Amino acid sequence: MRTLRKMVDLTFNELKKYDGKNGKSAYFACGGIIYDVSDSTFFPDGEHMTAHFCGQDLTEELKKAPHGEDYFFDIKKVGKVITSD
Repeated sequence: MRTLRKMVDLTFNELKKYDGKNGKSAYFACGGIIYDVSDSTFFPDGEHMTAHFCGQDLTEELKKAPHGEDYFFDIKKVGKVITSD
């Protein structure tokens, strides 16, 4: 049986803590959704292609990527970005 995780709401400032460095979880935001790539081989130490970094909103960077948001279909969603604490 699969255990459901509670979704979290984070501000952009709180999201910065989840940069994938020093054993921390690796989260990024895109379109207001927070994704967990902690176990992804595409984000070692919270970095993708030495150009995209966890702990940030990557919405604008995705517009320049060779793939769309459909790429995130299999990535675990853990919450959403909120504007204030």
